[in-house]
Amino acid sequence: MRVTTKGQVTIPRSVREALGISPETEVDFIEDKGRFYIVKTDEPSPTGRFRKLRGIATAKMSTSEIMNLTRES
Repeated sequence: MRVTTKGQVTIPRSVREALGISPETEVDFIEDKGRFYIVKTDEPSPTGRFRKLRGIATAKMSTSEIMNLTRES
């Protein structure tokens, strides 16, 4: 299997069928003792520069309350 210049590979049809992977399916890679495994995930993974911060907010405020704070001068 060859990796493209963008770091992409094609998952063989037999593997996609065995894992139930179809277009738009979310997958993840799990490392265990130097080996990597591909697994199908149930929820999309966050992307972008704030990925590592997702889900760690501790504010007990509603979205409206937070927005009001940002609008006050």
